[in-house]
Amino acid sequence: MEQQDNKKLSLSVLVLITSPKLAEKATKLFHNAAVPLHYALSAVGTASSDMMDILGLGSIDKIMLISILPKNMTDEFMRKLKKELKIGTINSGIAFTVSLSGANKFIVRMLEQYAENNEKISEQKEATSVSDIKSVMIAAVVNQGYSDEVMNAAKSAGAVGGTVLHSRRIGDEKVMKSWGFGVQEEKEIVLIVTNIHNKLKIMQSISEKCGIQTDAKGTVLSLPIDTVIS
Repeated sequence: MEQQDNKKLSLSVLVLITSPKLAEKATKLFHNAAVPLHYALSAVGTASSDMMDILGLGSIDKIMLISILPKNMTDEFMRKLKKELKIGTINSGIAFTVSLSGANKFIVRMLEQYAENNEKISEQKEATSVSDIKSVMIAAVVNQGYSDEVMNAAKSAGAVGGTVLHSRRIGDEKVMKSWGFGVQEEKEIVLIVTNIHNKLKIMQSISEKCGIQTDAKGTVLSLPIDTVIS
């Protein structure tokens, strides 16, 4: 894929994890704003369904919405999510943004045109420095059926909750086996948003209990988050 380090337009990925009902409202919000790159994925919250019923919080089914936007437009969308969908209140979900370091020329041109059409071209904000980062997203990829073990390990190190995505590994089988990965293709991806100060101990806890040397065959990574409402 052709890549471009674009200096004129900085890009961000806006991620919203919420209930199907609020996701439908958010999708209408993005459609009304004519956002060109917008995706929806099915997900599952990590709380048990029995506990959700006891608390009166409804289904643990979640939808993850992913939108790619000009960076100088993300604050406006985050404000709309907070004001119109009440994201950030109890049982509403979580929204956060992650800086995008590159994209192919077609996507860059598309989003440049989108920003121009919405008259949002303005001086770009300075890139977030490492010292400014307050939150991170931890992603643990494990064999199917081990997401509960991941969350138990994470919570013992201070994590509050997470979201589970179901996926399938498509890497080269010989290479994977040579590095100690199992043959199981079905995977679960556990996403956890946390304070940067808890990052290391959460990642260490997951690695110790669900790492590559365990039956979970887990790998763990983290991404810096620019802004978050939860």
